Amino acid sequence: MSQPWQQQPQQPGNPYGQQPAAPGGFPPPAPAPRQGNVGLAIVAAVVAALVSAGIYAGILYATFDEEKMEVTQIGYVAIGVGALIGLALGKLGGRGVGLQVLGAVLGVIAVVLGELYGYALIMAEYAPGAPAATEIFFQHFGDLYDGWKEELDGISYLFFALAAAAGFSVTKRLSD
Repeated sequence: MSQPWQQQPQQPGNPYGQQPAAPGGFPPPAPAPRQGNVGLAIVAAVVAALVSAGIYAGILYATFDEEKMEVTQIGYVAIGVGALIGLALGKLGGRGVGLQVLGAVLGVIAVVLGELYGYALIMAEYAPGAPAATEIFFQHFGDLYDGWKEELDGISYLFFALAAAAGFSVTKRLSD
């Protein structure tokens, strides 16, 4: 007749078939934090910034009131611009304060480019004899920039801050 302890194969140094403990008797260390691809994250964030700047410009153009000769700016769009950039950086880049700062900087740059190209779209449509929007943007950028600077007000700076905050915070949340 066989004994119950003899039915299980025994491992050397482990007579009861238990799992061996980690060295020193402590639980195994936590897995290493996720490492991202910083280069890919930066490229994706720049692409996201350019795409979101184009969307921002299109929304500015769509909200232009011809009678009042003014645009209606929407704060959620600036937040969306920063969030899209932060999404690319946070998901692909891993951890790092540098990526969070880059998310904020690219958010501001995207909103500025979106406003500038939005104004170029409006000028091309409503200014008599104006060239195409791309020509205004690329060949007359200095004049476009000077006119845009004159139109800046407090709400524009608030939108820059919203885009920067969204880019920073979304990058931080998704990288943790």
